[in-house]
Amino acid sequence: MAEEAEKEITTFEDFKLNKQLLNAIADAGYEKPTPIQLQAIPLISAGHDILGIAQTGTGKTAAFLLPLLMKVKYAQGQHPRALIIAPTRELVMQIEESIKLLAKYTDLRYTAIYGGLGPKTQIETISKGIDILVATPKRLMELYLKGDLILKELKTLILDEADKMMDMGFMPQIRQLLEVIPRKRQNLLFSATMPDKVIQLSEEFLEFPIRVEVTPQATPVETVTQTLYRVPNIRTKIALLEHLIQDNANFNRVIIFTRSKKNAENVAKYLERKEYGEVRAIHGNKGQNTRINSMEAFKGGDVRFLVATDVAARGIDVTMVSHVINFDVPFVYEDYVHRIGRTGRAEQEGAAITFANEGEMYHVRRIEKIIRMQIPELPLPEEVEIHETTFEEQQEIAMEIDRQKRRDNPDFKGAFHEKQSRHKSNFEKGKKKGDPRDSGWKKTKKKGSRKR
Repeated sequence: MAEEAEKEITTFEDFKLNKQLLNAIADAGYEKPTPIQLQAIPLISAGHDILGIAQTGTGKTAAFLLPLLMKVKYAQGQHPRALIIAPTRELVMQIEESIKLLAKYTDLRYTAIYGGLGPKTQIETISKGIDILVATPKRLMELYLKGDLILKELKTLILDEADKMMDMGFMPQIRQLLEVIPRKRQNLLFSATMPDKVIQLSEEFLEFPIRVEVTPQATPVETVTQTLYRVPNIRTKIALLEHLIQDNANFNRVIIFTRSKKNAENVAKYLERKEYGEVRAIHGNKGQNTRINSMEAFKGGDVRFLVATDVAARGIDVTMVSHVINFDVPFVYEDYVHRIGRTGRAEQEGAAITFANEGEMYHVRRIEKIIRMQIPELPLPEEVEIHETTFEEQQEIAMEIDRQKRRDNPDFKGAFHEKQSRHKSNFEKGKKKGDPRDSGWKKTKKKGSRKR
């Protein structure tokens, strides 16, 4: 059925959308439907439950919004008839912006609710009447349990980025929600990857879903060139970053991803001190307004570097991002796909560069299995100074390698444990031979016990 729809439909007019939507599509500059739109829109319009496998940057948001806007059509009643749930405030805000773009010629009422801001304004907006609600799971249930939100009129439920929702531990809120909303409704679930948790979730709430898959699971967009550098430590990573961004013409709008808030701040401060261009950092400790302003400045081209943790990986919808740099390798492997999906959007070409130390190479190999390709590795440029690894960082890398070995072999006790075991074994051998150190150890112990 999906294949048949793709053969017959070539333009947005072929979807039989109303004039208001077609005008908004023309204003937005959308020229032709993407593969996910070609497959999903007719099925959603026909009322089917959908299990969609599509990464960000494929036109997925419009694929579920256009048939939803046709279905909801016009302002009616007091309570929301459609609910879209997404894992992060950035993604919720992005979906709200897409609704604003596509529903501009309609009278539909919509709003987004998320944490990081006081709920008062959000509650006031909802109380005036709402047709479409976009929400993060936690804030949604918070307002529902307080009685500020009524969901009994719900006809459509959409879960976006379901894999990330599972990674962030939102399953309890989702299950809680499924218990209180009307049973008779249309359900749409979209995910970039299909791990076991997402399959389990889909089985719990989708009814006879039609699977729509536009790319193999977790396949990075084809317009993104990927490369890998093996870099021994953070200082050398900084040196490599500094070397690469000297090319102002090519590295003109860059997102740098780190695993921790600390690294995000340190990288951003370093770039600021060196004055290579405007830089902003966004992570969980940044206030909501700061994050919004940073994102807008980056979208507008006023900021050259956006340094971000994975909290922002799925909420950045910016065309013309020249490069994504993975300063740290993500340990949630699907996040790699979402990170590099920030470039190469809207069929533009982009580049993703990954820096990996010895402890991160294990994760790179696991990522390669998920994306079903080997990331091409380049040698460090001769101009990049290779710094010595500090003792603390050596310890961190060694501990990470121990964790990896334990993950693959539960009986592995760790390098530190092995060292202790060898020491103990040698000591026992000495005791059996009557090693003079044995009596000395006893004397020391007695002497210590007298002091106690």
